[in-house]
Amino acid sequence: MKVKVAVVQEGSVFFDKKETFKKLESLVVQYSKEGCELIVFPESFIPGYPRGFTFGANIGKRTEEGRLLYKEYYDNSVSLSGNDMVFLEKVAAENKTYIVVGITERQDDNGSLFCSMVYISPFTGLLGVHRKIKPTGSERIIWAESDGTSLVSFDTKIGKLGGLICWENYMPLARMAMYQKAVEIYIAPTADSRDEWTSTMRHIALEGRCFVLGCNQYFTKKMYPKKYQHLIQEENEEICSGGSIIIGPNGQIIAGPLFHKSGGLTAVLDLEEITKNKLDFDVNGHYSRFDIFDFKVNGQPEIAKDKYK
Repeated sequence: MKVKVAVVQEGSVFFDKKETFKKLESLVVQYSKEGCELIVFPESFIPGYPRGFTFGANIGKRTEEGRLLYKEYYDNSVSLSGNDMVFLEKVAAENKTYIVVGITERQDDNGSLFCSMVYISPFTGLLGVHRKIKPTGSERIIWAESDGTSLVSFDTKIGKLGGLICWENYMPLARMAMYQKAVEIYIAPTADSRDEWTSTMRHIALEGRCFVLGCNQYFTKKMYPKKYQHLIQEENEEICSGGSIIIGPNGQIIAGPLFHKSGGLTAVLDLEEITKNKLDFDVNGHYSRFDIFDFKVNGQPEIAKDKYK
């Protein structure tokens, strides 16, 4: 089976959920017209990755300005119930494409936020959500951490989908949780634009013998609204240079990496390449040694099946 995919390297309409929804919809329309059956967006694309913000938090101290900023971020974050999800499901259905998008997810019942990626089917709507199990560094000020129930994967019309967000991909056991579900298209939205990230993505493709879609934003200081400019302590104008990439199960780069500009990458993935490359290495098969190693993930759900026609 062959699948055409798109990895979107665009900046958010920062801290503006409504306008970022509009931008997402126009990009989905654009890439679906090119025949893409899966469109991937970066980490916290809605309503934006708050790079450089401190939210007024130091050890033992918080500020009222930081609390007000958090409230604004919360108000523009995505709820999985109500109109937000209705909109995203409608965009997927109308354009007949799967969408995977990084969001900051709002918990309506308790006031917490998660860094999440949602999987949306054109057939059944919301398939499920992966919530970051370990936010990185100062991200822990604003994002809660999830558990094993968030290590989701999906058997869909276009293959088995799964993945991790940003530096979760440096957690070997979290990666193995994806591999044991035989994920074929591994999705890795990120905010890491270092050259070294390319090596991480290639390693995952080789280790899991899967296609890897690495997706980042391109963002400059000028893209922040004026009211946030005083919060940014970055010397360079370009604060996130991108680096989105598509890699095959043999570790070879298919498209990208894309640096220093907005844009997108598209590629046709031949899923038969996965089986061919397992001759050399199969993390769940002839290289597994389950007689030595016993791997268990607490709470991880079984791979969910999309109800497509």
